[in-house]
Amino acid sequence: MKIYVDLILFINFFLDLFLLIGVSLILKRNVKIIRMILGAIAGSISLIALFININSYTLFLIKVIISIIMILISFGYKNVKYTMTNLSYLYLLSIVLGGFLYFINDNLSYKNIGLIFFYNGFSINIILILLLSPIIIYLYVKRSRSEKKRLSSYYKVSITFLNGNTRHLTAFLDTGNNLYDPYKKRPIIIINESIIGDYKPKYILVPCYTVNKESILKCFKIKELVINGKIIEKECLVGISDNNFNLDGIDCLLHEGIMEGLE
Repeated sequence: MKIYVDLILFINFFLDLFLLIGVSLILKRNVKIIRMILGAIAGSISLIALFININSYTLFLIKVIISIIMILISFGYKNVKYTMTNLSYLYLLSIVLGGFLYFINDNLSYKNIGLIFFYNGFSINIILILLLSPIIIYLYVKRSRSEKKRLSSYYKVSITFLNGNTRHLTAFLDTGNNLYDPYKKRPIIIINESIIGDYKPKYILVPCYTVNKESILKCFKIKELVINGKIIEKECLVGISDNNFNLDGIDCLLHEGIMEGLE
């Protein structure tokens, strides 16, 4: 079996570089590309361990140490949390990329052992790795950013009714919710009607306007509103949606007017 060490080093370098760039994009690290290139070069050193007669535990420890060195070279050191966050995303991207490449190699290559290729399948795998790796990283980064932005508008909410009953809900900050009651200018949050259960509140009827018509929204006062563990001091009303909205597990729509000072 022929092992092309120079090409293995070449592949490993570019895979490490793609991973470091992916970490930088996901976490929005402001670092120069030259630092990530140096980090990827340091990562390639780990291949030397493959040719040393050591046990698997020692090999694993060496890889962990080298990955930490890669992170420190690429992103520097600010504190432990900063470094561990960078390291965790490096491992996460490695799992995603490694799993996908294993799938490709397992189905399309002629013969291979890990990322060491031989016989006629060699050139095909090289092309696939170099072409697909940045695409995979790009798609994952794009998806991660989209999910991070979406989930940043999700909140854990506890609403305590006037009778003392508490409902724990998953809420979404709806920037399109501009509802205020016309009497005291209190912001209104919306919940699904099913949340009420057998509770019989004293309703306040509030006129509201939609794109097509004017309607009346049933609202009621509450005893306490807690968002992400913080008690909201500002008075608000809770409106009931007759048509239960189904937004990926969301059962409460928050109002921007009660979010000031929350973060």
